[in-house]
Amino acid sequence: MNLLGRNVLRLNPVRGFRSVLRRIRATETGQSLVEFAMVLPLFLVLLFGLVDFGRAFYSWIVITNAAREGARAGAVQMDWPTMKTAIYGSMCNPYPDNCSLDTSQLTLTPGGVNGARGSQVSVDIKYAFAYATPLGDLVALLPGGGSLATPVLHAYSSMRLE
Repeated sequence: MNLLGRNVLRLNPVRGFRSVLRRIRATETGQSLVEFAMVLPLFLVLLFGLVDFGRAFYSWIVITNAAREGARAGAVQMDWPTMKTAIYGSMCNPYPDNCSLDTSQLTLTPGGVNGARGSQVSVDIKYAFAYATPLGDLVALLPGGGSLATPVLHAYSSMRLE
């Protein structure tokens, strides 16, 4: 039909969709989105890994210092409950209200408490570290990725009894 010298186009949804697809293929629209989608999982694994590594390193420093404080308390002939107070006191200020670690995940093992002078007293601390990020789930998404086990941090200190 002719309306004022112009052809009236009939709307064809398939034809319109094809023309949009041709324009998208002709340009590079969406390329950066596809590249971002490919890089995002790796970027998130690196970011979450840095966060959890920093937390794990901090936790290891805290339990190492706590083991040292417990061994020092034992070296001056204190009993096990007093040594535990020294251990928890180095992690919490005051105990149990303001602890930097989850004390329910700690395993304390004393050795040589109240022994003879000159012998060794030791404190062994194990801490079941928990990830704060979904790092294990993201590692499983990567090619060749498996599950990421929860690490157990370990600190040991021994001193000679005075």
